[in-house]
Amino acid sequence: MKVRNSLRSLKQRHRDCQIVRRKGRVYVINKTQKKFKARQG
Repeated sequence: MKVRNSLRSLKQRHRDCQIVRRKGRVYVINKTQKKFKARQG
């Protein structure tokens, strides 16, 4: 999991990436390619 300030570029890495808010944090998750995971803050 990458921790970044901005998730905009990480969302573009794969077409299945989606942005989710959990527990006050913003995450990028990908169900088909598990390696594309990131969190903001």
